[in-house]
Amino acid sequence: MKKLIIALFFILFTAQVSLAQNAATEKELKELSQLKWQWMADKNVAKLAVLFDDRAKFVHMSGSWKKARELEIIETGSIWYKNAKVHDVAVEVFGNTAIVWSRITLDAVVRTNEVSTEFTVTEIFQKQGSDWKLLDLTFSSVRDTHEIEK
Repeated sequence: MKKLIIALFFILFTAQVSLAQNAATEKELKELSQLKWQWMADKNVAKLAVLFDDRAKFVHMSGSWKKARELEIIETGSIWYKNAKVHDVAVEVFGNTAIVWSRITLDAVVRTNEVSTEFTVTEIFQKQGSDWKLLDLTFSSVRDTHEIEK
């Protein structure tokens, strides 16, 4: 009986620790995603270059490309991500990989045109050492009534 109580206590304790770690990881990823939007608005390619994995892919309404092109687009302002108003975020963690879904209104300047577009953005992150690296960022055009299922 004593062994059973100890085993149950251990299982409950382990489950609580795991849930707490997962909540902390989700919070960290939400904050990192939000920072990314600010760095994009500020055209801070130095910080983005560290965040983006060298093999990262970016999927936009007008095409898809790799890290170097995304950084060039941000630096030159050919797309200026002026403001991403985040309405909703969901995070799923799978070991060292995480997916962040964000429903946003993006105010941007694309070439010389000011636009405001509703998107669901999918970001895939991978834990590499002690840092999260962005592997993929995909914009999906949606209606403003779209909700992310959690």
